[in-house]
Amino acid sequence: MTTPETPHAAWRPSTTFVTGAVAGVVLLALGVFAGRPDVALLGAGPVLAAAWSARRGGTGPVSASEDIELDKNGTMSAERLAASYRVEAPGSGHLRVQVSRFGSLAVEALVAMDDDGGRTLIASTSSARNGAQPLFTFDHVAVGPAGSTVAEPGRLDATRIVALPRARRLPPLPLPFRLRGLTGAHASRRPGDGGELRDVHQFQPGDRLKRIDWRVTARRSPQLDELYVRRDFALADSVVVVVLDSRDDVGPDAATWSGAQPVRPDEHTSLDIAREAAASLATTLVNAGDRVALRDLADARRPIEPGTGRRHLDRFMWHLATTSPRGAATERVRAPQLPSGALVVLLSTFLDPHSALVARQWRRVGHRVIAIDTLPPLRTDSLTSRERLAVRLVTIERTDRLAELAGFGVEAFAWVPTPGADRPAGPEVQLMRLAYRSHAQPGKQAGR
Repeated sequence: MTTPETPHAAWRPSTTFVTGAVAGVVLLALGVFAGRPDVALLGAGPVLAAAWSARRGGTGPVSASEDIELDKNGTMSAERLAASYRVEAPGSGHLRVQVSRFGSLAVEALVAMDDDGGRTLIASTSSARNGAQPLFTFDHVAVGPAGSTVAEPGRLDATRIVALPRARRLPPLPLPFRLRGLTGAHASRRPGDGGELRDVHQFQPGDRLKRIDWRVTARRSPQLDELYVRRDFALADSVVVVVLDSRDDVGPDAATWSGAQPVRPDEHTSLDIAREAAASLATTLVNAGDRVALRDLADARRPIEPGTGRRHLDRFMWHLATTSPRGAATERVRAPQLPSGALVVLLSTFLDPHSALVARQWRRVGHRVIAIDTLPPLRTDSLTSRERLAVRLVTIERTDRLAELAGFGVEAFAWVPTPGADRPAGPEVQLMRLAYRSHAQPGKQAGR
């Protein structure tokens, strides 16, 4: 995607050029009137240099363009946000640039122009935030040879892009209580094909001849009066519904919850953590051949039905990255209807009882529900005594709410973002612990 700037050709003498020329004229005049050739020679140098620079100063139009390389779905990775800038300024010698981004320190540089009067610059950074956000603001000023002239300052405003959340490597994930798929990578408890050995049984009408176990038949029926067949467990895939609670987006500083102060751009918010968790879960599930769906408690108009494959994952990630805080949701009489036997992963801050209420309803109808707390670790250093008391009350309510969910059989843990290289951390360990409840060993055997 290329964003051009309207060319402008307004050049003017620089302050340094005017100061040097005036000083040279004054010295030359003093030397002539005072009969001092040495002083006149001191003034002649700046005057000649100014005349030479003025003759070769920049006169052509100055233009700049921004080129952003997006993925096939029109997004970028939050781990590397990059843009390429091309500045055309014929006759200029140098270029002063300033690249800034909201919440970050501006970077300034003086670069030399190429022989063709242009220069290409690349700006890149990483972002702790994901979702829709502005990229870079690019300010530039073309400078003529020896700094004699300068062009009018130009600016390219920040382009809004969609940054995909980083998908972390996760261990084998927990399974639903019942696997209802017809094929997949997990061994179910119903008879079928492709799974582990269930038992050895006498041959019955309808059994396939290729399933006859001749060794067992020879051992149990030497006269071949009876035939014995091997019966296996069927393989099945799991259906996981990721439920996102996008009603609010709060940061680690409780002073920003009211909206009077902005959240620092280098800190994760609750929605950033929820997007990262959902992206990590979806990527792991699709790679394992399972089906994943997306629901939003605040926006029932954008559901993604269960599916698998790379195209489905791209659509899932796009919907996830474009999710924004929706505010208070409408009161629900009952929880959204989900596929039968699905594993429900609820991502919420649990600052109010709404998300806990729907989690209890899903658990009552037989779904396995995993509640992931996406509230970032709180920081209360800058709060007043009253604000600290309010945060303490909210924390107590959240703790009681999560404890009540545990009493209903909802498994809960907190997702803590870990910047940098992948390494074992809280979410990985918690998911491994939950997987042992539905696997004899992670990735080996299904639950019920």
